Amino acid sequence: MALEHALLVSLSERAGSGYELARRFDKSIGYFWSATHQQIYRVLKRMEDSGWVTAESVNQQGKPDKKVYSVARAGQAELARWLAEPTTSVPSRDELGVKIRGAAHGDIDAICAEVARHRAQHAQRLDEFQLSEKKFFPVPDQLSGTELHQYLVLRGGIRTESGYVEWCDEVLQALRPRKGEPSP
Repeated sequence: MALEHALLVSLSERAGSGYELARRFDKSIGYFWSATHQQIYRVLKRMEDSGWVTAESVNQQGKPDKKVYSVARAGQAELARWLAEPTTSVPSRDELGVKIRGAAHGDIDAICAEVARHRAQHAQRLDEFQLSEKKFFPVPDQLSGTELHQYLVLRGGIRTESGYVEWCDEVLQALRPRKGEPSP
């Protein structure tokens, strides 16, 4: 997936300025696809040049005008084409997994500290996802269309983060010596 496709999805849900898109990435899409504000602005320019998006200049009181982007017909066609093509992504490489695999050759306490750090990060993201679920989707069985699709992605994130936290707990339990036992 290219950043262009993530932006097309976001703009198909709601038109917005580069700044607004960057904020959306920080709060939602960014959990699955990261991009800096500079990357977003560069790609929006390229998409505008390609005819995938149009930009309307909007006057602002006491501020410079802003460009509000929306998806053009060519962008809708590209998004439809991309949505229909098979997904070719593979699970990302997991450096932590390699470290755990090599734990017998290093400092187990250091590996455990790293696993605990990862666990804390994933637990925090899980909490954020669960709060979003309660706040934005209080009645999930009544969802349809875009809201249902957003909910389903959020549920995937919840399951992924929950699984990662459980895995970290399992690793820590297995690697930390029990009282009276030698270190693994």
